[in-house]
Amino acid sequence: MPRWKPDARVRLIAAAVELFAENGYENTTVIEIAERAGLTKSTFFRHFPDKREVLFGGGEVAALLERAIEDLPAELTPREVIAAALDAVGSQTFTPETREFSARRRAVIADNPELQEREALKGLSITAALTDGLVRRGVPELAARIAAEFGALAMDIAYERWSGRGCGDDFGVVARRALDEVYEASTQS
Repeated sequence: MPRWKPDARVRLIAAAVELFAENGYENTTVIEIAERAGLTKSTFFRHFPDKREVLFGGGEVAALLERAIEDLPAELTPREVIAAALDAVGSQTFTPETREFSARRRAVIADNPELQEREALKGLSITAALTDGLVRRGVPELAARIAAEFGALAMDIAYERWSGRGCGDDFGVVARRALDEVYEASTQS
């Protein structure tokens, strides 16, 4: 059996979420995660700076949103840009294969205030990525910030719904519905 397998990062993530669910985040060590994944502690640290980052992806979602925004046609409105960027994230990150992991991830985060704080910071990085992407497209700063805030809120709502039990829709469908609801709610206040 070969010593090296190309799916180390995925195995580490799966092992961490299993252990966090079984033992709690605080009671799980990096060594236990690596052992569960059939890897070494040094392999863990090649992929993640600490056990917390196993749950947060190191800014990958924010970077994906920015790249998606850059590749969209110039004539789209900020709302259309946000919707298309959420579609891109959904098709590349929030797939049927990751739905169960996402539900377990949410449960682990809900049980730990430190992780909830990190999740909030991730939300801020998503808002910043959306804002920056829109500003680079020529959207005025205030309009970009508002659209980005709406987009980040819609993404958060969509992620909660999509990763919950009983939601059979693709993430992009759920995200567009949430974005429409956020815009509709903003006109009622």
